Amino acid sequence: MTDLRSEAPLRVNRRFVHDPHEVYRELRGTGPVRRVSMTAAPDAWLVTDYAGARALLADPRVAKDHLRALELYPADVGLALSSDLSHNMLQSDPPDHTRLRKLVSKAFTAKAVARLTPRIERVVDDLLDDVAARGRVDLVESFALPLPIEVISELLGVPHADRKKVREWSTPFVLASSTEEVAKAGREIKAYFAALIVEKREDPGDDLLSDLVHVMVDGDRLSEPELVAMAFLLVFAGHETTANLIANGVLALLRHPDQMAALKADPTGLPTAIEEFLRYDSPIHIATTRFTTEPVRVGDVEIPADQFVMISLLAANQDGARFPDPDTLDTTRPATGHLAFGHGIHYCVGAPLARLEARIALGALLARFDGLALDGAPDELVWRRSTLVRGLSALPVRVR
Repeated sequence: MTDLRSEAPLRVNRRFVHDPHEVYRELRGTGPVRRVSMTAAPDAWLVTDYAGARALLADPRVAKDHLRALELYPADVGLALSSDLSHNMLQSDPPDHTRLRKLVSKAFTAKAVARLTPRIERVVDDLLDDVAARGRVDLVESFALPLPIEVISELLGVPHADRKKVREWSTPFVLASSTEEVAKAGREIKAYFAALIVEKREDPGDDLLSDLVHVMVDGDRLSEPELVAMAFLLVFAGHETTANLIANGVLALLRHPDQMAALKADPTGLPTAIEEFLRYDSPIHIATTRFTTEPVRVGDVEIPADQFVMISLLAANQDGARFPDPDTLDTTRPATGHLAFGHGIHYCVGAPLARLEARIALGALLARFDGLALDGAPDELVWRRSTLVRGLSALPVRVR
């Protein structure tokens, strides 16, 4: 068994942001588990292989509880990151996680999500009308991002006039923003949802937030801080993953016109293609914060207790030991086993909704336009500077 305590810097520089796959290929050559140091973040253990990532995602010794995690941060950083918004099911362990997930999961079953199909189709058609009228657009800003924001906001009952504001508040939590920016956005979104929850309590509507305010399961209901944290999580997670999935998928097809043509000719292949997009360039880069509660062995490496663990879903999904020719896009590849939505008890509750939105969005985009091309040089594309998400800042395209 190997104990790797030497630290190597993980530089979130232009090369890593633009093509992390190349960096991960190099790292895997010297072992899939390593201790890394990052600027303005605690040291952590980076895991890049599929087997190790999948095992850790389901290991109860690898915890997520926000309050316990804060104890492992330096005092000044931990204080700045402390927020009621973190008291949600994504950053909790059983039994709290089990209780919180049970209260919300019914809204995201495949059957419940399917009922949203007509509304998603209407939003997609409206957005594509605007794209068609303009001809040259940023597909992130004009299509990939507003679609999931509209869908999750409508599902929750966020008024239309507030949706752009809510989206702006979530940005510092994704990008490498200062702790002051994160704290400021956190205060504003907390105050907003607290006020909206009061409205839903007094005058409930036909929306998920109203349901969550009044729902009771086994004699239990959500407290106000839990409601605020849940609303934030659903808005944040409900648009980031889907927006990046759509934009990354379109870019993959632009780079592989033969596969775009095949999907235009036979749209029934879209569900399988979407699973390949999720694997090929995963919308979530490194899974959210986890830490060990006791020593955990990953392969021949032992990670001590009380250590942060960074599980790269992006790297795991391109592990050649699990996926043949992992660097090759194959939209007919059997859709089995990728980790884009996680694994274990924290598997993304909104995965059925993300898949449905992506299928409707990409299907309509391919059907609507005979011509879809990148508007600019591929090497000029800018990726968001984040280790949490893998997404484009913009995707300029021409359509006809």
